Amino acid sequence: MAIEAALPAETAAETTATVLTKAGEAPIKAEYLLPRTEKPSEKPNEESNEQQPSEQPNEQLTEQQSTEKPTGKKSGQNKQRNKRNKPQIARDRICRHVAIDAECPQGDACPNPHDVAAFMATKEPDLGTQCPVFDALGRCPFGLRCRFAMAHTTEDWKQVVDEEKAARAPAEPVRNAMSRDMQIRLRKRVERFPRTLAFDAAWQAEHGRGKGSKTEETEKIEETAEPDKIEKTEETVEPDKTDKTEQADRTEADDTMKAHPAKRQRARRVDFRGKTYLAPLTTVGNLPFRRVCKGFGVDITCSEMAIANNIVQGQGSELALLKRHASEDIFGVQLAGSRADMVGKAAEFVGRHCDVDFIDLNLGCPVELAFNNGGGSALLAQPRKIERIVRTMAAVVDCDVTVKFRTGIRAPDVAEKLAPQLRAWGAALGTLHGRTRQQRYTRLADWECIGRARDLAAPLPLFGGGDVLSWEDYWDHVETRRQCDGVMVGRGALIKPWLFQEIRERRVWDISASERLDMLRDFARFGLEHWGSDTIGVANTRRFLLEWQSFLCRYVPAGLLEVLPQRINDRPPPFVGRSDLETLMASHNAADWVRISEMVLGPAPPDFAFVPKHKSNSY
Repeated sequence: MAIEAALPAETAAETTATVLTKAGEAPIKAEYLLPRTEKPSEKPNEESNEQQPSEQPNEQLTEQQSTEKPTGKKSGQNKQRNKRNKPQIARDRICRHVAIDAECPQGDACPNPHDVAAFMATKEPDLGTQCPVFDALGRCPFGLRCRFAMAHTTEDWKQVVDEEKAARAPAEPVRNAMSRDMQIRLRKRVERFPRTLAFDAAWQAEHGRGKGSKTEETEKIEETAEPDKIEKTEETVEPDKTDKTEQADRTEADDTMKAHPAKRQRARRVDFRGKTYLAPLTTVGNLPFRRVCKGFGVDITCSEMAIANNIVQGQGSELALLKRHASEDIFGVQLAGSRADMVGKAAEFVGRHCDVDFIDLNLGCPVELAFNNGGGSALLAQPRKIERIVRTMAAVVDCDVTVKFRTGIRAPDVAEKLAPQLRAWGAALGTLHGRTRQQRYTRLADWECIGRARDLAAPLPLFGGGDVLSWEDYWDHVETRRQCDGVMVGRGALIKPWLFQEIRERRVWDISASERLDMLRDFARFGLEHWGSDTIGVANTRRFLLEWQSFLCRYVPAGLLEVLPQRINDRPPPFVGRSDLETLMASHNAADWVRISEMVLGPAPPDFAFVPKHKSNSY
């Protein structure tokens, strides 16, 4: 105490924070800390799949994880999680045509019931008195199936249309929605890819069937690759057998490509420098979440990672990832794949049928599913194949092509070799995550490596990524250290989406719990507009909200911290917030996340329980 009294007030506060917290923990003010219940030998950063019950409000616990046995694996997916919460289509739900006062084209042969009175007598109670879809569009396409049906239904079960709201609704709020006919064209291989075919022929004529050729089953992995054998599991889309069809496809290709597709020049459409960029995020980077981030001022958004092979084969779930909201003024689609011809076809399809500003190639995904198939970060061991894929994409689309990559696979020995070549191959932007594939998201990002790669890549703009959770971090990398031309923000945006507003205004926003709840209400509204306001749409919205909550709970309110800014890898010790709602939002207990979802989506089903999709390998 005598030592603290002799120090200035700020120094004394920092000393107190140091005493009350451990290494790797967020420095929370003493008045908000709770007594520790951990064992003396337990390390604060020790990670385990097994979660122990606790009464502390921000200590993680899920129903399944509490009974799991330790397996030694500390990362990956919760593959054994309970699947009973996956929305199921009820057999007794009313016909979708009858639900909106339309005549069913199948008549008596329709598999769904047409008895409106019987359906309404057994239907679950409404979740609220206002329908977000009706409020946005002036009508609800789900009619009586809607979980807010009485907001737009008369006493005799007829649907109401608000002409004034309908007139104000945007003509096309969501773009890039693929029709059923297009899906069938892809599945039956009717859709043609003339540019890819022309480029592939020109490449083979100049380089031969070397590495990256579709005739080669696999490619030797350099010393930097994982020792696991990379297997090819993508199905081969056989070309048509008729020479006439192939010749017609070649004729459709641009004249510039016929001359020399590898040297085809394209006008740049996007000036990336100086713009904030929301990273493509699998599962949690969905369209409603991107709308939330647009509300906080992010400039560039990108779709979730889409598998090129699945797009070419017409898988509905993959085609749905291409959707773009009208508010996304600079939007791109990210593709992943291991074969140049397949990625080229997917890029050509997206460029032809979608409204996009750029198409991104994923060279950074560390998960085994992508890596073991030769895609994602596995391509970092095959620079010749990367060149062919990037050149193919640049030749077959008229928008910009960007590349997202990591520093390497096992060691950070790839980025500084790859970055200088991207511009010559046709890329308009490189984005570098400052970690290797082996690191995934552990340890601190290597921003020194990003800075060196940026200097080598010039004049190509290069964005960096990793550990940015504050406006100070952002501007330190961009302006003070000049390590990058911009920052792609991933986990930081999941933890605090208002980070983009802080970056723009260069200030810390001590956002209140009620303001954060309003943000969740916006997400719920956007989710119901996107996935639907019927039972399945509500279930999907709740599921994706809960997946996001597994990141949101990591935020420590600025007013509770002794030292700003919060560091992304610092785990908070047990603490209470300034209100009951703030304490609840800091909980790592999945049951508390469900309670939060009920505040914005109404009651969850009686047997509902949630286990997040991903286990955290780093905080």
